Amino acid sequence: MATQIFVNLPVKDLNNSIAFFTKLGYTFNPKFTNESATCMIISEHIYAMLLVEPFFKTFIDKEIADATKTTEVLICLTLGSKDEVDSMVQKAVDAGGKASRTAVDNGWMYQWGFEDIDGHMWEVFYSDPTQVPA
Repeated sequence: MATQIFVNLPVKDLNNSIAFFTKLGYTFNPKFTNESATCMIISEHIYAMLLVEPFFKTFIDKEIADATKTTEVLICLTLGSKDEVDSMVQKAVDAGGKASRTAVDNGWMYQWGFEDIDGHMWEVFYSDPTQVPA
């Protein structure tokens, strides 16, 4: 069995978060969706569990980080081209998120990012392995 990853993120309003990520092209597993949580499908083996803050709190003994003021994690995803990177960031901005910093083009790797509506940082990048410097 392949290892899967489930990134758990606290959200303030589950319906708003679902609407935001739907605009970015993601879908959700209805078997793992209720009023407290949803399972966003990123790929065959990668998922983001979006949990309303009171439910998220049941899994931790610490305070929930305010992602609008501090970065608790940087979620980084690969995409198939530079255009897909630009498109994803633009979709995030159009859906109510914010572009983070400016795009960086290293020739062999192109990266940019955005903050979702709860302030979580998402980095998206394209890399051409044939162009990686030796």
